Amino acid sequence: MSPRHLLFLFISCGSLLHAEPAKRIDASTFPTLQAALDALQDTGGIVTLPPGNYELTEPLVIKTAETRIEGSGASTHLINKNEEGKPAISIRPPTLDADKKAELWRVQIGNLRISGNPKSGDGIYAEKIQEIFLQGVSIDHHGANGVHLNNCFEDPRVNDCIFTYNALAGLQITGCHDIVVNGNHFEENQDALRCVDAFNLCANGNNIDDHLRHGIVIENTYGSVCSGNMIEECNGTAIILDRDCYGITLSANVIAHHVGGGIDLIDANGCALSANTFVLCHGFSVRLSEESGRNSLSGNAFCNTYIGNGQLKRTIREHKNPMQIDTGAGIVIEGASDLAITGNTFTGLDTEAVKADSGSQRLMIANNILTECGRRLAAAAKWLAVDEAKDSIIKDNLGAK
Repeated sequence: MSPRHLLFLFISCGSLLHAEPAKRIDASTFPTLQAALDALQDTGGIVTLPPGNYELTEPLVIKTAETRIEGSGASTHLINKNEEGKPAISIRPPTLDADKKAELWRVQIGNLRISGNPKSGDGIYAEKIQEIFLQGVSIDHHGANGVHLNNCFEDPRVNDCIFTYNALAGLQITGCHDIVVNGNHFEENQDALRCVDAFNLCANGNNIDDHLRHGIVIENTYGSVCSGNMIEECNGTAIILDRDCYGITLSANVIAHHVGGGIDLIDANGCALSANTFVLCHGFSVRLSEESGRNSLSGNAFCNTYIGNGQLKRTIREHKNPMQIDTGAGIVIEGASDLAITGNTFTGLDTEAVKADSGSQRLMIANNILTECGRRLAAAAKWLAVDEAKDSIIKDNLGAK
């Protein structure tokens, strides 16, 4: 190595050595958690929270970039006692009110529990935080959302968290981009996941169960994928696409036992629904409204309960609890157009396999299998009730009535 290169290396290393180091802070050595967070410099650092119950009457404020808050698992429990609708944790640039372009980068929260009360706000409210990362956080019983990511535009990640019993969404995403929501549990929130005015959502491998309203709601979002999710027993609808959604793939999801329906494409275009299992859905498994078109539905299974060796015929059981009714539903088309419905199985349905109204047009319904459909319909009812659809092709469907 030449002397010139050695001098350059010395100067470069020297500049790194003289940079102000990020801090490692043990919150147990400070009088309050907020005092520990305030001890961080602009260069950030890590704040470790020991086990214990920490009651909060005002939000914990995180205002530095390059910061990680690390708990000791569920034994680190932040309890939001605030009853004025404030969050347990607020993460936003300290200058945001004066400078709307202000932002912070790379704030992380991991391995702790945050609980609220019916009058508290969000568990975590984050605004203008780029590359935010939440991992291993338990968030429950808040009066608003479990987490609200508001214009955290660049690359937000939410992994391995559990959202339970929050009055609004478990996870509310507003105005974000390149979003990863993987491997989380959602249980008995109002809605599990809401993603609005966003781009490029990847929601994969989540377990979503028993929601008071809907499972996943996506609005004004494009170029996204929801795959490999188990979505069960919502009182509303499992997945909703609305307000100019397009270019979204919904694939390999289990859509089970929903009172309000399976997948509702209210305003969705250029979307693919493939290899999903729709079991015990009430009313409809897939509904497509007049603002939806240019969609493909292939390789899906639409079915009811079935146990046996092929000889057993299930009966329709009447119960006061709709979740206990053996039911199944097909596809309802209400004015949608340019649809390919191919290679699906429709078995043991109370309804038609496919029903389309007179406003629907340019449908291709081909190469599907139909068995024991129309169980709650008149004996003469067609299982493919699509005669009123204009400019359509219906052919090569095995078992069609």
